[in-house]
Amino acid sequence: MTDTAVELIDDLGSLDPAAWDVLAAGNPFVAHAYLHGLQATGCAARRTGWQPTCLVLRREGELVGAMPLYVKSHSRGEYVFDQAWAEAFERHGLPYYPKLLCAVPFTPVGGPRLLAAAHEDRVLLARAAIEVARQAGVSSLHVLFPRDEDLRALREAGYMLREGVQFHWRNDGYASFDAFLGAMNHDKRKKVRQDRKKVEQAGIRFRHLRGAAISADDLAFFYRCYAATYANHWSSPYLKPAFFEALHAAMPEALLLVMAERQGEPVACALNVAAGDTLYGRYWGCVDFVSGLHFETCYLQAIDYCIAHGIAHFEGGAQGVHKMSRGLLPVPTWSAHWVADERFAAAIADFLDRETRGMNRYLDELESHTPFKAPAD
Repeated sequence: MTDTAVELIDDLGSLDPAAWDVLAAGNPFVAHAYLHGLQATGCAARRTGWQPTCLVLRREGELVGAMPLYVKSHSRGEYVFDQAWAEAFERHGLPYYPKLLCAVPFTPVGGPRLLAAAHEDRVLLARAAIEVARQAGVSSLHVLFPRDEDLRALREAGYMLREGVQFHWRNDGYASFDAFLGAMNHDKRKKVRQDRKKVEQAGIRFRHLRGAAISADDLAFFYRCYAATYANHWSSPYLKPAFFEALHAAMPEALLLVMAERQGEPVACALNVAAGDTLYGRYWGCVDFVSGLHFETCYLQAIDYCIAHGIAHFEGGAQGVHKMSRGLLPVPTWSAHWVADERFAAAIADFLDRETRGMNRYLDELESHTPFKAPAD
């Protein structure tokens, strides 16, 4: 009889990084260095409302599955918005927090959430997480931005699914950035060229720095920009300098900085994460306003880099229908939810059914406003 065991651990540092990374299957955001770095630097910790409690699956003592879980005391840093659900619970005298969350903290990027090679093990993890939630007495359990394989297992395990939308760019084999622009319709192509000209006329030049080419000073300037973005919105950054330093030390080739400079002095910076055939846009900021600089630094420079290096996809982050005019197209995203209270579960299921129909109509409408030429043009 096969010995299979499921257990909870509160410190990823107690697990073998190599064994974990086999399960991560090359995804940088669920790599051991990324998730453990968030915990070890205090970014995702009990004090910040992200108490780690990872579910692991062992067979004959070997790690064969994992599910990164957090006990949450709020809904910040998730990018799937359930605050209305929390308010409904409170109105009826029921606590919504704490809740249980499976996600990559502060990272609205799709990828593995049920880290296992076999479908049966993914279903086992999904069901075991529900049992953990029941025993802990939390209001609910949420899985954010799972991959398609995980969705099938989550649906089989009885979770409710919620649809969202992001905007991603696809490389259709463009030989150059000009070839990409040539595929766009006249108005969007003209607008991109006008925006790029403004940035160029402001004296801005760009450097792309990856891996060992990123210095400590470059990282420090990036963090200054990153923190400034939060300060401009009267907020504080989720992530600490130590996290980015640890990430660069552990996964240098995963990081790409787009550095905007004027007369040799940096004025803005965007941090991207590269893995496999995808570039992920993550954080940006500036120390001086220049018209068009945000879109150029965050999106157009990333697309330019993808074309030059044969990268198939660029994911531009959460939200932002304005990204369509820069060539990013709508794609559905998903989350999965389990709610302990059957009355609220039924009400949320009804809401999700209506929301999904509305989201599908919205996606259809977005697709009708493509920035690219019609096939017959």
